Amino acid sequence: MSKIESALDKAVAKLPKLKIWAKSRLCNLWQKLSPLLNKAKKVNYASAKEFGLSYKWRILAILIVLYAGSKTYDYFFPAADKAGGPVTITSVVAEKKEIPLVIEASGTIVSNSIVDIRPMVTNTIAKIHIKDGEEVKQGQLLFTLDDRNDKANYEKLKALADDSQKQYLRAKELVAKNFISKAGLETSLANAKSAQAAARAAEVQLSFDSIRSPIDGRAGIINVFPGSLVQASNVVTTATSSTATSSVGSMVTITQLNPINVQFVIPEKDIPVLLENQLDGEPLAVKVTVGDSGKRTYEGKVIVIDNQVDPSIAAVRVKAQIPNDAMTLLPGQFARISLVASNLKDAISIPSQAIIMNPRGKIVYTVDKDGKAVSKPIKVIYEYQGNTVVSGIDAGDKVVVEGKQSLRPGSKVREAKAKSAAPAPATAPSTPTTPSAADKK
Repeated sequence: MSKIESALDKAVAKLPKLKIWAKSRLCNLWQKLSPLLNKAKKVNYASAKEFGLSYKWRILAILIVLYAGSKTYDYFFPAADKAGGPVTITSVVAEKKEIPLVIEASGTIVSNSIVDIRPMVTNTIAKIHIKDGEEVKQGQLLFTLDDRNDKANYEKLKALADDSQKQYLRAKELVAKNFISKAGLETSLANAKSAQAAARAAEVQLSFDSIRSPIDGRAGIINVFPGSLVQASNVVTTATSSTATSSVGSMVTITQLNPINVQFVIPEKDIPVLLENQLDGEPLAVKVTVGDSGKRTYEGKVIVIDNQVDPSIAAVRVKAQIPNDAMTLLPGQFARISLVASNLKDAISIPSQAIIMNPRGKIVYTVDKDGKAVSKPIKVIYEYQGNTVVSGIDAGDKVVVEGKQSLRPGSKVREAKAKSAAPAPATAPSTPTTPSAADKK
């Protein structure tokens, strides 16, 4: 580049000298031609021949300059770039494909099951059997309350129930020997049943002192401590610090995280497509991404479509279930959902950038067998991620994608040359890695 720039600088520097030289030569030529122009009326073959022989080299130089200038103009401005020349384009061949009809929505991760653990009786906590964030199983013991009074009451009533049962059996023997009446036997039976019912009620009361998990899930933050007084109400405990007093509504919250659900809304216009595919028996498939990065995609199935439309937003709620083996999803996270509602069979798909908007509607340019552009009106059926399903063109048509802005109906076109791909640099072979199940799409 430095040599070219230096050459250009030298050429620019010589321009004033060339200008002065050209003016001087033109003046000399004018002075020599003036006498001949004055005698133009007397020009004949002999004088023209004499003029041509006298200035033959100058005339030859002018012709050479004109010829070189014409060739230079044709080189920099070829006929293809002039009006009427072929327009360079890039085209694709329209093909029939099976296109998935995808509905995109945004929603929220919700738990498949969530339970707030609250006491059934007013009592003090004797022991806590779990830790914050621990995975618990259904039926696992979480808290033990002070059960001394309830256990003593149960043992007393259980003893009375056993004694009443023995008295009833003894009464049956006496009735068989006619020592007591049948009325006495019935009274003994009623006493035995009453005592057993009281014992069972005391047993239930005693079971309230052992609080167990009703579901499989993960425990949240434990809001009580051994010795805390808990009450059978919405407010379990009150904690006071140097700055504030706060009330907590549950002893702990158990949340089921695997599998987990995602809840979102679908516009009213898409409800017929959802219900039509739901009647086929196959659950609709969804793909869920969480967070801004969208690096991981979770695949799941729709489990329920709500039975009514929310008139305030003209949409219906939908809930889908996705696996969460790695426990990376938590309730309340924002999620993006892609729902495959249906498949468009034998659909003609073209790049969206090939479509042109004009006052009469949407059109595309196709290339006929003579290499000329043809304008065709189209109707857009579905558009997703840069591709558009259209009607109005046939499979096999060459649709212009790039260069359409310079086309008019009947314009000659030529296909742009494909750019050769640069060879990939050689790299050392690496050990292939197998993606985890959560990373597979």
